[in-house]
Amino acid sequence: MKFEAVTIKDIAKALGLSTSTVSRALRDSYEISPETKKVVLEYAEKINYHPNPIALSLKERRSRSIGVIVSEIANSFFSQAIDGIESIAYKNGYNVIISQSRESFDRESIHLQYLTSRSIDGLIISVAAETKDFSHFKELHERGMPLVFFDRIINEIDTYKVIVDNYQGAYDATRYLIENGFKRIAALANNEILSITRDRLAGYKAALTDHGIKTDDSFIKYCEHGGLRLEEVEQAVTELVSAETRPDAILALGDKLTTGSLRILKAKKIEVPGDIGLIGFSNSETSELIEPPLSIIKQPAFEMGEIATDLLIQLIESKRPVTSFETKKLAPQIIIRESAKNKNKSMLNVEF
Repeated sequence: MKFEAVTIKDIAKALGLSTSTVSRALRDSYEISPETKKVVLEYAEKINYHPNPIALSLKERRSRSIGVIVSEIANSFFSQAIDGIESIAYKNGYNVIISQSRESFDRESIHLQYLTSRSIDGLIISVAAETKDFSHFKELHERGMPLVFFDRIINEIDTYKVIVDNYQGAYDATRYLIENGFKRIAALANNEILSITRDRLAGYKAALTDHGIKTDDSFIKYCEHGGLRLEEVEQAVTELVSAETRPDAILALGDKLTTGSLRILKAKKIEVPGDIGLIGFSNSETSELIEPPLSIIKQPAFEMGEIATDLLIQLIESKRPVTSFETKKLAPQIIIRESAKNKNKSMLNVEF
């Protein structure tokens, strides 16, 4: 049997009233007596009546729905960001529709088309690793769709953006490794076209330069899908550890890259941190439970989701066109555990 939602017509028929009377009673119109309102509202509650959101959106020209596109919902960073998004959306009476690109440009484009066809009021986006052509986002922006980018952003589109200080996070992590005995530090990076990759590698290289260490391009490896495909991580790590001059530490510039690196190193019987130290970007709740406990650069993902949603709702509800935008930059947290232990002495659970 096909599900059919209860309508105003059903309430009117059951109570022997006109549909216009029921409609005005539900809207608390002054034209309807308190007694009739009471009867209508009590019956509506009894049968669990809810207004049709599609009908309301046609009337108000708003759906009170927000679209979200991220690379992978299972990724701890994005799942925490989505929690932040939903918390603010719920408080403001908005529903959230979530899609994942799986780092695919084609999937991202399909989800974008689907979400905008559902008459969403705005979009929160973290760009897929494969996305090189931003014309689909630019077209939406030019047509007036409220957009907010977070984490992976597009500089060419003038709108609100929410990021972590990727440069500083990578700089501080690299500096820690250098100052604690590691000198041959490799970087395992996401797709090189992403904004986070550029910023994180810039921080890594700056820390090396500031400590008199020349950047070795052979120590920088890219994974096109950011660790979503383990075979990419395996190939990159294998190339690093098989080189004539092997790194003594790896800076992993993504969540999946960090955990993937540890998995591959363990499979190759390479001790961490005995043979190779490891630190990387990660928001995984289990990073301290892994053996060895992982040193991480943790992003304020929940807060990023909250801020992105606040900014989007401001765009949606603004009575005038918004022409001045800013990029919100939040500080990461470096947490040092066993995987990046000082080569000369134990220095665990350090935070800065």
